Amino acid sequence: MRKIVITTPDDWHLHVRDHAQMQAVINDTARQFARAIIMPNLVPPVTSCAQALSYRDRILSALQPGSSFNPLMTLYLTDNLSIQEIETAAQSPFIHAAKLYPAGATTNSDAGVSHIDKIIPLLEAMQTHDLPLLVHGEATAADIDIFDREKAFIDSTLSTIRQQFPELRIVFEHITTEDAVEYVLSQNAYVAATITAHHLLINRNDLFKGGINPHHYCLPVAKREHHRLALLAAATQQPGRFFAGTDSAPHPRHAKESACGCAGIYTAHAAVELYAEAFEQVDNFIHFESFMSLAGAAFYRLPVNDGTVTLKKQDWTVADKINFADATLIPFRAGKTISWTLEHN
Repeated sequence: MRKIVITTPDDWHLHVRDHAQMQAVINDTARQFARAIIMPNLVPPVTSCAQALSYRDRILSALQPGSSFNPLMTLYLTDNLSIQEIETAAQSPFIHAAKLYPAGATTNSDAGVSHIDKIIPLLEAMQTHDLPLLVHGEATAADIDIFDREKAFIDSTLSTIRQQFPELRIVFEHITTEDAVEYVLSQNAYVAATITAHHLLINRNDLFKGGINPHHYCLPVAKREHHRLALLAAATQQPGRFFAGTDSAPHPRHAKESACGCAGIYTAHAAVELYAEAFEQVDNFIHFESFMSLAGAAFYRLPVNDGTVTLKKQDWTVADKINFADATLIPFRAGKTISWTLEHN
């Protein structure tokens, strides 16, 4: 296949940071996607509707002239968040979900939920007001192996939430295991999942090829090859239950290449092309448009985007580094070739 035309896609899981860092990266996403679900794990976190709307304004002001990109905002759940904030968020046309970070699970998650029991009233309000729950699905107890945290979270927490709130819409975000795929497929239409481009393209060996590669370190961490293949099968063969969420997460190079390197992979510069490379691995683009452009909109009960984009089979080389405010960041596939090129129609 030399050319693919799809409805303009969306990114259903995105980190853009804030202020000068956000201004450095947001237009990479706006060039590729019509909309994106914006993660709320800033410092301090976005825990009120007023903060979410202010953040949205900052994003809009950083877009290039003429951009029609629409940031879809979220709230950061904490042990102390008020039910009133959930009710206000559900009524807002600009706030589309609330995010559950288990405390300590990933970047800027220290203010996250200490135990699911702490937010039962919030989850009840979210179900009542039909505000989707986005979950970073990792158990964080110190005795749980990092490669088992997703499965442990399903068993200890996610299954409990589903039992208590069967009509709460849940997005199991950036899934990384066959266990997560099987769990989503075992549930009804109130449960869906996002899959990143990098988890479709790398496995845990890629963390260690040629020495430790901090630019392949993310959370959830990449898993064994059989898990990657399960994700690829889910993305390419299960339309409607899985959709694109890049989890693109920019960090300055010095923070990645440090004694305690931070987690996150930056893919926003080439997200759609990278997803195309993943689908090409199995030579199956039948459900590519569903995964990129249709399934997420349906789950969030939003209209499908107008317009189309075209992917051409054409090589290009990723920059070695990208300016990132007063620092630089290393993009995924830095200095290497990507075999698809995105064009706007």
